[in-house]
Amino acid sequence: MDNRFSDIINLIQQARSNAIRAVNTELINLYWNVGAYIKQKLSVADWGDKTVDELALFIQRNNPELKGFNRAGLYRMVQFYDTYAEVKFVAPARRQMQNSDNQSNQIVAPVRTQFDFQPQDIRNTILAQISWTHHRTIFSRCKTEEEREFYLRMAIKENYSVRELDRQISASLFERTMIGNAKISTLPKELNTDITNTFKDSYVFEFLNLTEPHSESDLQKGLIKQMKNFILELGRDFIFIDEEYKVQVGNSDFYIDLVFYHRGLQCLVAFELKADTFKPEHLGQLNFYLEALDRKERKPHENPSIGILLCKDKQNEVVEFALSRSLSPAMVAEYQTQLPDKRLLQQKLHEIFENSNIKDVE
Repeated sequence: MDNRFSDIINLIQQARSNAIRAVNTELINLYWNVGAYIKQKLSVADWGDKTVDELALFIQRNNPELKGFNRAGLYRMVQFYDTYAEVKFVAPARRQMQNSDNQSNQIVAPVRTQFDFQPQDIRNTILAQISWTHHRTIFSRCKTEEEREFYLRMAIKENYSVRELDRQISASLFERTMIGNAKISTLPKELNTDITNTFKDSYVFEFLNLTEPHSESDLQKGLIKQMKNFILELGRDFIFIDEEYKVQVGNSDFYIDLVFYHRGLQCLVAFELKADTFKPEHLGQLNFYLEALDRKERKPHENPSIGILLCKDKQNEVVEFALSRSLSPAMVAEYQTQLPDKRLLQQKLHEIFENSNIKDVE
């Protein structure tokens, strides 16, 4: 491209991006209000299923250019409204229209309808920051308010495509992240509260198509080759630095399998790969690497390095004993080469919460 015109091209692209976001915001707000309107009509028995069918047919006949307003689409809008109407990050929007007439900056009066329905404005909530297809994926596949909010915020933060979002739900990102937060050693949490939702108890590398058995070298080479998918699994705040990262201690050279930098946590993150079951001595090696990184590589403004020991398998009690006296910010996670069983992870997460409640009572 001729460099003389690059600024103009950037302006055009930015304007197009802004326009797309504005259109999406209005569509999400529209679908919310259509869902709210129909819900209110159904709840007071003014309408029934037949009336919704008649509405869909009326729109199709009189406004055939309008897509997505068939019977299934209308009920999805009702489901959308039902799903989020009472959640904490949307509920204030339901009340804001009540006082809108008194606001001095109100340019256009709220739309009045024949049966006293007032549209609600959710354009400034997180719901308006992702597409309708993202929403359909989330509220059709997620069962709890916590899980839905988690994927909403992750889709915004990581800028997931619909395909990436669907993959993360299939890979049980919510359950694995929550379990990881419960298992990670306490030191990193003290360093930076942003560590929440950063690390997981297990990582899924189904995209590697690794055969069994495989070596640590096979795993490392596969992750390097599939770095885009690896970063998606880790989170986009991770910046890859190098493989076989060399640190010199005394007269000896040591090599860390993979080293990343995390922008949010502002620290180096060392990954050590083990293609077998976790052993306590693995943690000693990782702690040594973290100490070397902090003394040799860490910048003055950066936080202490964090270590992730990725193992093929682990016994939780052995991990607990090994980490109990560790002062280094480290955790032991297992990797899987196939998508996990979501039901087992949900049961595991439930058990962790139950044990945590028991400890709190004690």
